[in-house]
Amino acid sequence: MKHLIHTTGSATGFIPAPNNNGKPITVIGNKSIMESFDSTCLKQALNSRGAPGVTEVVLNPDAHAGYGAPIGCVMASPTHIYPGPVGVDIKCSMSLIQFNILDEVIDDKITRRALINAICKRTPTGAGKGQRHSQHGREINHELGYRMATEGASEWVCNQLGIPPEWATRCEDSYHFGHDGSTGALQKRLDLMLNTGYRDRFLGKMQQVGTYGGGNHFGEAERVEVIKESDAQRAAEVFGLKDQHIAFLSHCGSRGFGHDLASRQFKTLEQKFDAWGIPYPANDKKLVYAPLGTQEANDYIDDMAMGANFATVNHLFINQLVLEAFQEVLPGSKGNFIYFISHNIARQEIIHNQKQWIHRKGATRAFPAGHHDLSETPFYETGHPILLPGNPRDGSVIMTALPGAEKSCYSVNHGAGRRMGRKHAFRELDQKDVDTDLDNHDIMHNSRAYPRDEAPDAYKDFQEVLDSVEQAGLASVVAKLKARFVIKDASKADD
Repeated sequence: MKHLIHTTGSATGFIPAPNNNGKPITVIGNKSIMESFDSTCLKQALNSRGAPGVTEVVLNPDAHAGYGAPIGCVMASPTHIYPGPVGVDIKCSMSLIQFNILDEVIDDKITRRALINAICKRTPTGAGKGQRHSQHGREINHELGYRMATEGASEWVCNQLGIPPEWATRCEDSYHFGHDGSTGALQKRLDLMLNTGYRDRFLGKMQQVGTYGGGNHFGEAERVEVIKESDAQRAAEVFGLKDQHIAFLSHCGSRGFGHDLASRQFKTLEQKFDAWGIPYPANDKKLVYAPLGTQEANDYIDDMAMGANFATVNHLFINQLVLEAFQEVLPGSKGNFIYFISHNIARQEIIHNQKQWIHRKGATRAFPAGHHDLSETPFYETGHPILLPGNPRDGSVIMTALPGAEKSCYSVNHGAGRRMGRKHAFRELDQKDVDTDLDNHDIMHNSRAYPRDEAPDAYKDFQEVLDSVEQAGLASVVAKLKARFVIKDASKADD
Protein backbone atom coordinates (compact mmCIF):
# COMPACT_ATOMS: atom_id res chain seq x y z
CA MET A 1 0.00 0.00 0.00
CA LYS A 2 3.05 2.31 0.18
CA HIS A 3 2.44 3.33 -3.43
CA LEU A 4 -0.59 5.24 -2.15
CA ILE A 5 1.66 7.94 -0.67
CA HIS A 6 2.34 10.87 -2.99
CA THR A 7 5.32 13.00 -1.94
CA THR A 8 5.05 16.78 -1.94
CA GLY A 9 8.39 17.65 -0.36
CA SER A 10 11.45 16.15 1.32
CA ALA A 11 9.36 15.09 4.33
CA THR A 12 5.72 15.65 3.36
CA GLY A 13 3.19 13.77 1.32
CA PHE A 14 -0.44 12.79 1.09
CA ILE A 15 -2.74 9.82 0.61
CA PRO A 16 -5.99 10.50 -1.25
CA ALA A 17 -9.07 10.15 0.93
CA PRO A 18 -11.24 7.08 0.24
CA ASN A 19 -13.05 7.62 -3.04
CA ASN A 20 -11.26 11.01 -3.22
CA ASN A 21 -13.96 12.29 -0.89
CA GLY A 22 -12.56 15.25 1.01
CA LYS A 23 -9.14 16.40 2.10
CA PRO A 24 -6.33 13.87 1.61
CA ILE A 25 -4.47 12.34 4.54
CA THR A 26 -1.42 14.44 5.39
CA VAL A 27 1.75 12.36 5.73
CA ILE A 28 4.85 13.60 7.56
CA GLY A 29 8.07 11.67 6.96
CA ASN A 30 11.21 11.55 4.86
CA LYS A 31 11.76 8.80 2.29
CA SER A 32 13.05 6.31 4.86
CA ILE A 33 10.15 6.97 7.22
CA MET A 34 7.51 6.75 4.52
CA GLU A 35 8.89 3.34 3.56
CA SER A 36 8.54 2.23 7.20
CA PHE A 37 4.74 2.51 7.29
CA ASP A 38 3.33 -1.00 7.02
CA SER A 39 0.08 -1.93 5.28
CA THR A 40 -1.92 -2.19 8.53
CA CYS A 41 -0.90 1.32 9.56
CA LEU A 42 -1.87 2.76 6.17
CA LYS A 43 -5.14 0.83 6.10
CA GLN A 44 -6.05 2.17 9.55
CA ALA A 45 -5.28 5.71 8.35
CA LEU A 46 -7.63 5.25 5.40
CA ASN A 47 -10.30 3.72 7.62
CA SER A 48 -10.03 6.67 9.99
CA ARG A 49 -10.24 9.21 7.18
CA GLY A 50 -13.39 7.59 5.83
CA ALA A 51 -15.14 7.44 9.21
CA PRO A 52 -18.26 9.62 9.78
CA GLY A 53 -17.61 13.26 10.57
CA VAL A 54 -13.83 13.09 10.12
CA THR A 55 -12.48 16.09 8.22
CA GLU A 56 -8.76 15.50 8.49
CA VAL A 57 -6.19 12.82 9.31
CA VAL A 58 -2.46 13.35 9.81
CA LEU A 59 0.04 10.51 9.81
CA ASN A 60 3.16 11.41 11.82
CA PRO A 61 6.61 9.87 11.28
CA ASP A 62 6.30 7.62 14.35
CA ALA A 63 3.03 6.10 13.10
CA HIS A 64 2.41 2.37 13.43
CA ALA A 65 -0.60 0.10 13.79
CA GLY A 66 -2.79 0.96 16.74
CA TYR A 67 -6.28 0.65 18.18
CA GLY A 68 -8.59 1.39 15.25
CA ALA A 69 -6.56 4.45 14.25
CA PRO A 70 -2.76 4.32 13.95
CA ILE A 71 -0.64 5.25 16.94
CA GLY A 72 1.06 8.42 15.79
CA CYS A 73 -1.92 10.04 14.07
CA VAL A 74 -4.23 13.02 14.40
CA MET A 75 -7.97 12.92 13.61
CA ALA A 76 -10.15 16.02 13.41
CA SER A 77 -13.93 16.13 13.61
CA PRO A 78 -16.35 18.97 14.34
CA THR A 79 -19.29 16.58 14.79
CA HIS A 80 -18.15 13.27 16.32
CA ILE A 81 -16.04 11.97 19.20
CA TYR A 82 -13.94 8.81 18.78
CA PRO A 83 -12.58 6.80 21.74
CA GLY A 84 -10.16 4.73 19.58
CA PRO A 85 -7.97 7.68 18.53
CA VAL A 86 -7.56 8.51 22.24
CA GLY A 87 -6.87 4.97 23.34
CA VAL A 88 -7.14 3.02 26.57
CA ASP A 89 -4.45 5.00 28.41
CA ILE A 90 -6.31 8.31 28.48
CA LYS A 91 -3.93 11.30 28.54
CA CYS A 92 -0.73 9.33 28.42
CA SER A 93 1.76 12.20 28.67
CA MET A 94 5.28 13.52 29.11
CA SER A 95 6.63 15.78 31.86
CA LEU A 96 10.01 17.26 32.73
CA ILE A 97 11.57 18.67 35.87
CA GLN A 98 14.89 20.58 35.74
CA PHE A 99 17.35 20.27 38.62
CA ASN A 100 20.08 22.63 39.80
CA ILE A 101 22.53 19.71 39.63
CA LEU A 102 25.43 19.66 37.19
CA ASP A 103 25.70 16.47 35.15
CA GLU A 104 29.14 15.70 36.56
CA VAL A 105 27.63 15.36 40.06
CA ILE A 106 26.01 12.04 39.08
CA ASP A 107 28.89 10.69 37.00
CA ASP A 108 29.79 7.99 39.50
CA LYS A 109 27.65 4.86 39.47
CA ILE A 110 27.25 4.81 43.26
CA THR A 111 25.37 8.12 43.19
CA ARG A 112 23.23 7.06 40.27
CA ARG A 113 22.37 3.74 41.91
CA ALA A 114 21.38 5.57 45.09
CA LEU A 115 19.11 7.85 43.06
CA ILE A 116 17.54 4.89 41.28
CA ASN A 117 16.83 3.17 44.60
CA ALA A 118 15.44 6.35 46.18
CA ILE A 119 13.09 6.94 43.23
CA CYS A 120 11.91 3.32 43.09
CA LYS A 121 11.09 3.40 46.81
CA ARG A 122 8.71 6.26 46.07
CA THR A 123 7.42 5.37 42.60
CA PRO A 124 7.27 1.56 42.41
CA THR A 125 7.04 0.19 38.87
CA GLY A 126 4.67 -2.51 37.66
CA ALA A 127 1.18 -2.68 36.19
CA GLY A 128 -0.59 -3.23 39.52
CA LYS A 129 1.60 -1.17 41.82
CA GLY A 130 0.27 1.77 43.82
CA GLN A 131 0.92 3.93 46.86
CA ARG A 132 0.52 0.98 49.21
CA HIS A 133 3.73 -0.41 47.67
CA SER A 134 5.63 2.84 48.25
CA GLN A 135 7.87 3.38 51.27
CA HIS A 136 7.19 7.12 51.13
CA GLY A 137 3.58 7.15 49.96
CA ARG A 138 0.73 9.45 50.88
CA GLU A 139 -2.62 8.38 52.24
CA ILE A 140 -5.05 8.37 49.34
CA ASN A 141 -8.57 8.35 50.72
CA HIS A 142 -11.93 8.47 48.95
CA GLU A 143 -12.29 12.26 49.13
CA LEU A 144 -8.86 12.87 47.64
CA GLY A 145 -9.48 10.31 44.89
CA TYR A 146 -12.88 11.84 44.12
CA ARG A 147 -11.41 15.32 43.80
CA MET A 148 -8.43 14.16 41.73
CA ALA A 149 -10.86 12.68 39.19
CA THR A 150 -13.20 15.68 39.11
CA GLU A 151 -10.86 18.65 39.74
CA GLY A 152 -7.51 17.59 38.33
CA ALA A 153 -4.54 19.57 39.67
CA SER A 154 -6.58 22.00 41.75
CA GLU A 155 -4.86 23.91 44.53
CA TRP A 156 -6.57 21.70 47.14
CA VAL A 157 -5.45 18.47 45.45
CA CYS A 158 -1.88 19.74 45.02
CA ASN A 159 -1.67 20.77 48.66
CA GLN A 160 -2.94 17.37 49.82
CA LEU A 161 -0.17 15.61 47.89
CA GLY A 162 2.60 18.12 48.64
CA ILE A 163 2.77 19.26 45.01
CA PRO A 164 3.73 22.95 44.58
CA PRO A 165 0.45 24.46 43.29
CA GLU A 166 2.35 26.71 40.87
CA TRP A 167 3.38 23.61 38.91
CA ALA A 168 -0.19 23.45 37.62
CA THR A 169 0.51 26.60 35.57
CA ARG A 170 3.13 24.66 33.58
CA CYS A 171 0.64 22.12 32.24
CA GLU A 172 -0.90 21.87 28.80
CA ASP A 173 -4.16 21.46 30.77
CA SER A 174 -4.08 21.26 34.57
CA TYR A 175 -7.73 20.20 34.72
CA HIS A 176 -10.58 19.18 32.44
CA PHE A 177 -14.27 19.98 32.67
CA GLY A 178 -17.20 17.79 31.67
CA HIS A 179 -19.14 17.89 28.42
CA ASP A 180 -21.02 21.05 29.48
CA GLY A 181 -17.92 22.91 30.67
CA SER A 182 -18.54 22.22 34.36
CA THR A 183 -17.01 20.21 37.18
CA GLY A 184 -20.54 19.30 38.21
CA ALA A 185 -20.97 17.09 35.15
CA LEU A 186 -17.94 15.05 36.25
CA GLN A 187 -19.23 14.78 39.81
CA LYS A 188 -22.58 13.55 38.53
CA ARG A 189 -20.91 11.04 36.23
CA LEU A 190 -18.57 9.72 38.94
CA ASP A 191 -21.41 9.46 41.46
CA LEU A 192 -23.32 7.32 38.99
CA MET A 193 -20.28 5.05 38.50
CA LEU A 194 -19.73 4.70 42.24
CA ASN A 195 -23.37 3.83 42.82
CA THR A 196 -23.54 1.24 40.05
CA GLY A 197 -20.73 -1.16 40.87
CA TYR A 198 -17.45 0.78 40.63
CA ARG A 199 -17.06 1.80 44.28
CA ASP A 200 -15.04 -1.28 45.24
CA ARG A 201 -12.47 -0.66 42.47
CA PHE A 202 -12.30 3.12 42.70
CA LEU A 203 -10.03 3.62 45.70
CA GLY A 204 -7.54 1.02 44.52
CA LYS A 205 -7.21 2.78 41.18
CA MET A 206 -6.80 6.16 42.88
CA GLN A 207 -4.01 4.71 45.01
CA GLN A 208 -1.98 4.15 41.83
CA VAL A 209 -1.32 7.91 41.70
CA GLY A 210 2.40 8.65 41.69
CA THR A 211 3.40 5.47 39.85
CA TYR A 212 4.54 4.68 36.31
CA GLY A 213 2.98 1.31 35.65
CA GLY A 214 4.62 -0.94 33.09
CA GLY A 215 5.45 -1.36 29.43
CA ASN A 216 6.62 1.73 27.58
CA HIS A 217 6.25 4.04 30.57
CA PHE A 218 9.46 5.28 32.15
CA GLY A 219 11.36 7.84 34.16
CA GLU A 220 14.72 8.97 32.85
CA ALA A 221 17.47 11.20 34.25
CA GLU A 222 18.88 13.36 31.47
CA ARG A 223 21.82 15.63 30.78
CA VAL A 224 20.43 18.77 29.15
CA GLU A 225 22.37 20.06 26.13
CA VAL A 226 20.95 23.36 24.89
CA ILE A 227 21.45 23.99 21.17
CA LYS A 228 23.99 26.77 20.58
CA GLU A 229 21.74 28.96 18.46
CA SER A 230 20.11 32.21 19.53
CA ASP A 231 16.49 31.13 19.04
CA ALA A 232 17.06 27.86 20.89
CA GLN A 233 18.89 29.56 23.74
CA ARG A 234 16.14 32.15 24.08
CA ALA A 235 13.48 29.44 24.21
CA ALA A 236 15.54 27.41 26.69
CA GLU A 237 15.73 30.43 28.98
CA VAL A 238 11.95 30.94 28.81
CA PHE A 239 11.37 27.22 29.43
CA GLY A 240 13.76 27.22 32.41
CA LEU A 241 16.28 24.72 31.02
CA LYS A 242 19.85 24.64 32.39
CA ASP A 243 22.60 23.55 30.02
CA GLN A 244 24.79 20.64 31.24
CA HIS A 245 22.51 20.11 34.23
CA ILE A 246 20.33 17.14 35.12
CA ALA A 247 16.64 17.02 34.29
CA PHE A 248 14.17 14.18 34.76
CA LEU A 249 11.78 13.09 31.99
CA SER A 250 8.65 11.03 32.75
CA HIS A 251 6.24 9.11 30.52
CA CYS A 252 3.01 7.66 31.92
CA GLY A 253 -0.73 8.21 31.94
CA SER A 254 -3.96 7.53 33.77
CA ARG A 255 -3.02 4.02 34.91
CA GLY A 256 -5.77 1.54 35.76
CA PHE A 257 -8.39 4.25 36.21
CA GLY A 258 -8.08 5.48 32.63
CA HIS A 259 -8.02 1.90 31.36
CA ASP A 260 -11.25 1.12 33.23
CA LEU A 261 -12.97 4.22 31.86
CA ALA A 262 -11.89 3.58 28.28
CA SER A 263 -12.71 -0.13 28.35
CA ARG A 264 -16.21 0.57 29.69
CA GLN A 265 -16.77 3.10 26.93
CA PHE A 266 -15.71 0.74 24.15
CA LYS A 267 -18.00 -1.96 25.51
CA THR A 268 -20.95 0.41 25.92
CA LEU A 269 -20.61 1.95 22.47
CA GLU A 270 -20.21 -1.44 20.81
CA GLN A 271 -23.45 -2.56 22.49
CA LYS A 272 -25.18 0.57 21.18
CA PHE A 273 -23.95 -0.05 17.63
CA ASP A 274 -25.09 -3.67 17.77
CA ALA A 275 -28.50 -2.79 19.24
CA TRP A 276 -29.14 -0.06 16.66
CA GLY A 277 -27.72 -2.01 13.73
CA ILE A 278 -25.20 0.72 12.89
CA PRO A 279 -22.28 -0.45 10.74
CA TYR A 280 -18.81 0.03 12.19
CA PRO A 281 -16.50 2.23 10.11
CA ALA A 282 -14.57 -0.13 7.83
CA ASN A 283 -16.09 -2.98 9.90
CA ASP A 284 -13.66 -2.13 12.72
CA LYS A 285 -15.22 -2.13 16.20
CA LYS A 286 -12.30 -0.07 17.47
CA LEU A 287 -13.57 2.88 15.43
CA VAL A 288 -16.83 3.23 17.36
CA TYR A 289 -17.96 6.83 17.76
CA ALA A 290 -20.66 9.05 19.20
CA PRO A 291 -22.19 12.10 17.49
CA LEU A 292 -21.66 15.24 19.55
CA GLY A 293 -24.69 16.27 21.57
CA THR A 294 -25.86 12.73 22.22
CA GLN A 295 -25.85 11.19 25.69
CA GLU A 296 -23.23 8.73 24.50
CA ALA A 297 -20.87 11.54 23.46
CA ASN A 298 -21.48 13.42 26.71
CA ASP A 299 -20.70 10.31 28.74
CA TYR A 300 -17.47 9.65 26.84
CA ILE A 301 -16.29 13.25 27.14
CA ASP A 302 -16.97 13.14 30.89
CA ASP A 303 -15.11 9.85 31.30
CA MET A 304 -12.19 11.08 29.21
CA ALA A 305 -12.01 14.24 31.32
CA MET A 306 -11.89 12.25 34.56
CA GLY A 307 -9.14 10.00 33.22
CA ALA A 308 -7.24 13.05 32.02
CA ASN A 309 -7.59 14.75 35.41
CA PHE A 310 -6.12 11.71 37.14
CA ALA A 311 -3.25 11.50 34.63
CA THR A 312 -2.38 15.15 35.29
CA VAL A 313 -2.20 14.66 39.03
CA ASN A 314 -0.28 11.42 38.53
CA HIS A 315 2.46 13.22 36.61
CA LEU A 316 2.75 16.13 38.99
CA PHE A 317 2.92 13.79 41.98
CA ILE A 318 5.59 11.64 40.31
CA ASN A 319 7.69 14.75 39.79
CA GLN A 320 7.29 15.73 43.44
CA LEU A 321 8.35 12.24 44.53
CA VAL A 322 11.35 12.33 42.18
CA LEU A 323 12.34 15.71 43.64
CA GLU A 324 12.15 14.24 47.16
CA ALA A 325 14.33 11.31 46.06
CA PHE A 326 16.99 13.66 44.68
CA GLN A 327 16.87 15.70 47.90
CA GLU A 328 17.43 12.53 49.93
CA VAL A 329 20.53 11.53 47.98
CA LEU A 330 21.81 15.03 47.08
CA PRO A 331 20.80 17.49 49.83
CA GLY A 332 20.18 20.98 48.48
CA SER A 333 18.64 19.70 45.24
CA LYS A 334 16.05 22.05 43.80
CA GLY A 335 13.64 21.28 41.00
CA ASN A 336 12.01 23.64 38.52
CA PHE A 337 8.99 22.06 36.82
CA ILE A 338 9.28 22.71 33.08
CA TYR A 339 6.15 21.32 31.38
CA PHE A 340 3.52 18.59 31.16
CA ILE A 341 2.04 17.69 27.77
CA SER A 342 -0.19 14.85 26.61
CA HIS A 343 -0.31 12.61 23.56
CA ASN A 344 -3.48 10.51 24.05
CA ILE A 345 -6.32 13.01 24.24
CA ALA A 346 -9.11 14.72 22.33
CA ARG A 347 -9.26 18.51 22.74
CA GLN A 348 -11.47 21.19 21.21
CA GLU A 349 -9.33 23.53 19.13
CA ILE A 350 -9.73 25.93 16.24
CA ILE A 351 -8.27 24.29 13.14
CA HIS A 352 -8.64 26.00 9.77
CA ASN A 353 -11.06 28.52 11.30
CA GLN A 354 -13.37 25.79 12.58
CA LYS A 355 -13.85 24.46 16.12
CA GLN A 356 -13.12 20.76 16.01
CA TRP A 357 -12.34 17.88 18.31
CA ILE A 358 -8.68 17.13 17.63
CA HIS A 359 -7.94 13.52 18.54
CA ARG A 360 -4.23 12.99 19.15
CA LYS A 361 -3.36 9.32 19.42
CA GLY A 362 0.35 9.13 20.06
CA ALA A 363 0.61 12.72 18.83
CA THR A 364 1.74 15.85 20.68
CA ARG A 365 0.23 19.33 20.53
CA ALA A 366 2.55 21.83 18.81
CA PHE A 367 1.48 25.48 19.11
CA PRO A 368 4.08 27.93 17.73
CA ALA A 369 4.89 31.42 18.97
CA GLY A 370 1.96 33.77 18.60
CA HIS A 371 -0.70 31.07 18.73
CA HIS A 372 -3.86 32.46 20.36
CA ASP A 373 -4.11 29.57 22.82
CA LEU A 374 -0.75 30.58 24.32
CA SER A 375 -1.67 34.22 24.91
CA GLU A 376 -2.08 33.80 28.68
CA THR A 377 1.01 31.61 29.13
CA PRO A 378 4.76 32.30 29.41
CA PHE A 379 5.23 30.71 25.98
CA TYR A 380 3.43 33.15 23.72
CA GLU A 381 6.67 34.49 22.17
CA THR A 382 8.47 31.14 21.86
CA GLY A 383 5.89 28.41 21.54
CA HIS A 384 5.46 25.87 24.35
CA PRO A 385 7.93 23.07 25.14
CA ILE A 386 7.44 19.86 23.15
CA LEU A 387 8.83 16.89 25.08
CA LEU A 388 9.82 14.30 22.50
CA PRO A 389 11.30 11.01 23.76
CA GLY A 390 13.49 8.92 21.49
CA ASN A 391 15.23 6.11 23.35
CA PRO A 392 17.88 5.97 26.10
CA ARG A 393 20.76 5.20 23.73
CA ASP A 394 20.01 7.78 21.04
CA GLY A 395 18.57 10.45 23.31
CA SER A 396 15.46 12.60 23.40
CA VAL A 397 14.79 16.24 22.53
CA ILE A 398 12.85 19.30 23.60
CA MET A 399 11.43 21.18 20.64
CA THR A 400 9.32 24.21 19.92
CA ALA A 401 6.79 24.44 17.12
CA LEU A 402 7.16 26.48 13.95
CA PRO A 403 4.36 28.13 11.93
CA GLY A 404 4.53 25.17 9.54
CA ALA A 405 2.88 23.02 12.23
CA GLU A 406 -0.44 24.30 10.90
CA LYS A 407 -0.22 21.67 8.14
CA SER A 408 -0.29 18.87 10.75
CA CYS A 409 -3.19 20.26 12.82
CA TYR A 410 -0.58 21.82 15.12
CA SER A 411 0.78 18.42 16.07
CA VAL A 412 4.00 16.42 15.98
CA ASN A 413 4.84 12.83 16.80
CA HIS A 414 5.05 11.64 20.40
CA GLY A 415 8.29 9.69 20.11
CA ALA A 416 10.20 7.39 17.79
CA GLY A 417 7.40 4.88 17.18
CA ARG A 418 7.73 1.11 17.20
CA ARG A 419 9.28 -0.76 14.29
CA MET A 420 8.89 -4.14 16.02
CA GLY A 421 5.89 -5.50 17.85
CA ARG A 422 6.58 -6.71 21.37
CA LYS A 423 6.58 -10.41 20.46
CA HIS A 424 8.76 -9.69 17.44
CA ALA A 425 11.27 -7.82 19.62
CA PHE A 426 11.45 -10.71 22.09
CA ARG A 427 12.16 -13.10 19.22
CA GLU A 428 14.65 -10.95 17.33
CA LEU A 429 16.67 -9.12 20.00
CA ASP A 430 19.30 -10.77 22.16
CA GLN A 431 19.15 -9.90 25.87
CA LYS A 432 22.93 -9.77 26.24
CA ASP A 433 23.23 -7.39 23.28
CA VAL A 434 20.52 -5.12 24.67
CA ASP A 435 22.16 -4.87 28.09
CA THR A 436 25.68 -4.49 26.66
CA ASP A 437 24.48 -1.68 24.39
CA LEU A 438 23.22 0.33 27.37
CA ASP A 439 26.35 -0.46 29.40
CA ASN A 440 28.55 0.79 26.57
CA HIS A 441 26.65 4.09 26.63
CA ASP A 442 26.98 4.31 30.44
CA ILE A 443 23.22 4.15 30.96
CA MET A 444 22.12 2.54 34.21
CA HIS A 445 18.63 1.18 34.90
CA ASN A 446 16.61 -0.41 37.68
CA SER A 447 15.84 -3.71 35.97
CA ARG A 448 17.89 -6.87 36.31
CA ALA A 449 17.63 -7.15 32.54
CA TYR A 450 16.38 -4.32 30.35
CA PRO A 451 13.08 -5.38 28.73
CA ARG A 452 13.82 -6.47 25.16
CA ASP A 453 10.46 -5.24 23.86
CA GLU A 454 11.48 -1.76 25.03
CA ALA A 455 15.05 -1.85 23.71
CA PRO A 456 16.17 1.03 21.47
CA ASP A 457 16.32 -1.26 18.45
CA ALA A 458 12.62 -2.14 18.86
CA TYR A 459 11.88 1.45 17.81
CA LYS A 460 12.35 3.42 14.61
CA ASP A 461 15.56 5.36 13.97
CA PHE A 462 14.99 8.44 16.11
CA GLN A 463 17.22 10.65 14.00
CA GLU A 464 15.17 9.82 10.89
CA VAL A 465 11.99 10.69 12.79
CA LEU A 466 13.52 13.93 14.06
CA ASP A 467 14.82 14.85 10.61
CA SER A 468 11.30 14.37 9.25
CA VAL A 469 9.82 16.81 11.75
CA GLU A 470 12.45 19.43 11.02
CA GLN A 471 12.43 18.98 7.22
CA ALA A 472 8.64 19.30 7.22
CA GLY A 473 8.99 22.62 9.04
CA LEU A 474 6.88 21.54 12.01
CA ALA A 475 9.29 22.22 14.88
CA SER A 476 12.93 22.86 15.77
CA VAL A 477 15.16 21.45 18.51
CA VAL A 478 15.79 23.61 21.59
CA ALA A 479 17.77 21.05 23.60
CA LYS A 480 18.99 17.47 23.41
CA LEU A 481 18.60 15.09 26.34
CA LYS A 482 21.21 12.39 27.06
CA ALA A 483 20.04 9.58 29.34
CA ARG A 484 22.08 8.87 32.49
CA PHE A 485 19.74 6.31 34.06
CA VAL A 486 16.30 4.81 33.43
CA ILE A 487 13.43 3.72 35.67
CA LYS A 488 11.36 1.11 33.84
CA ASP A 489 9.34 -2.04 34.35
CA ALA A 490 9.05 -5.11 32.17
CA SER A 491 5.31 -5.60 32.74
CA LYS A 492 2.66 -5.40 30.04
CA ALA A 493 2.12 -1.84 28.82
CA ASP A 494 -0.87 0.11 30.13
CA ASP A 495 -1.49 1.53 26.66
